Amino acid sequence: MLDLSRLTPAALTTHPFSWAQIDKLYSVEDGAALAASFPHDHFKTVSGYGGEKNYDYEARALVGMGTGTIVFPEALSEAWLRLAQDLGSAAYREAMSHLSGIDLRSVPMEVNVFHYGPGASLGAHPDLPDKLVTHILYFNESWDRNDGGCLNILQRNDPSAVVAEIEPLVGNSAILVRSDNSWHAVTPVVNGCHCSRRSLTATFYRPGSVSSLWPPGDSAELHGYLRA
Repeated sequence: MLDLSRLTPAALTTHPFSWAQIDKLYSVEDGAALAASFPHDHFKTVSGYGGEKNYDYEARALVGMGTGTIVFPEALSEAWLRLAQDLGSAAYREAMSHLSGIDLRSVPMEVNVFHYGPGASLGAHPDLPDKLVTHILYFNESWDRNDGGCLNILQRNDPSAVVAEIEPLVGNSAILVRSDNSWHAVTPVVNGCHCSRRSLTATFYRPGSVSSLWPPGDSAELHGYLRA
């Protein structure tokens, strides 16, 4: 499913921090199958305002933290099962280690799926210190930049200091190597947008970390997500 040959150190840039924009991760046929069968089950609402960053979106677990186990596999299409298997594979870890220059072969890792509906956003922030590398993959067949929902790579803690903007189109992805200045944000999805912004993140953590999205004892109610 994943074309791991696309994950090469040559893709990495160091301005304004270590990151990469990588496209054409799947064949046209596989990309279409992933976009058409994007999960709509077992999501929870994640939101917070007034702290270090503002955020509001829907999240679903795909590969459990540190386990490699596919979560709710019975609800996934064949294409999504194949993608989850690829993301949990030793070959993917090896490719990401080679690209980032960080040994990710045995560190804890999780994969989560996200829906961003109208009004959803993710404010400017560097990732938490317990994160090493995050790979963000996108699944919209089409997208209008005017609807928001783009990943912005930022020069500093300033939403207007945009170095690069990445649309959430299927096959596109971004890799972020965490640092104190790895500022990025997701622009708010405008009210009236007729399609949710669709993505997943594969996140590699420092040894001993726990999931920030699914902490131990989390009892959030899960629900379907029905937006087109």
